[in-house]
Amino acid sequence: MWYILILPFLFLIGCSNPFTPAGYEGYVRQGAIVGAARFYDIQEGPSSTGLGWLLAVHNVDMRWATYSEDFQVMSSDNLSLKFHAHAVLKPRRGKVRELVEQYAGEEWYQRNIQQPFRNAIYEAVAGYKALEAKEKREQIAAIVQDKFMGFLEKKPFDLQAIVIGTINLPDAVAKSQEEKISKETELERKSFEIDIAKQDAIVRVEEAKGIAEAQRIISQSLTALYLQHEAIKAQEKMAQSPNHTTTYIPSGSNGIPIVKITD
Repeated sequence: MWYILILPFLFLIGCSNPFTPAGYEGYVRQGAIVGAARFYDIQEGPSSTGLGWLLAVHNVDMRWATYSEDFQVMSSDNLSLKFHAHAVLKPRRGKVRELVEQYAGEEWYQRNIQQPFRNAIYEAVAGYKALEAKEKREQIAAIVQDKFMGFLEKKPFDLQAIVIGTINLPDAVAKSQEEKISKETELERKSFEIDIAKQDAIVRVEEAKGIAEAQRIISQSLTALYLQHEAIKAQEKMAQSPNHTTTYIPSGSNGIPIVKITD
């Protein structure tokens, strides 16, 4: 009779209520006292199976995530390039059973995606010269993404984006590039200053031409009659002033006076 009493106790010990959190899908197995565990059910979180005999769950995160890798790749001109590359991926919803049974469940990236992703990056970058690779990161990412989409076509994974980080050139090449850019900037600055100087010279020439033309016009207009007319106008203006006594002394053949103002 003792075993009748102990059976409920053993049942309670063997029962469980596996839980799957939000954003995950769970692959539920049912164990056996004798023999192998078997597939029991799948569940989408947040949820649990309810109390069951020898149940266990393998939860797989089905949300988008970024997987990053460090690279050191030889360019086509034999320079070592260091950079990071990132793949935005997720398992496809509703495929948790396939993921667990064929693609190692939670280790799906490390076991199935990581090395093909690295190989695709190596192949794409190695086809460029160092400076080209640095300037064409987006084109390289597009090449890798197209190739990777083909690789994932019949697999339970979705790819959102491939991103190539900043590509760092070897120190000597980077310094040489900085010096080149500095020299080009200096040449541009000097060229700009030369253009300004040329424009200033043109302005000065035009100003000189204007002054010369004005002097020519004035010299042509300074006739004896014009000077006499201007002198008479000056005399009339001074004669109207209440604060001075003005004496006019005629001088010269045209009668233009010498003007003396006395207090």
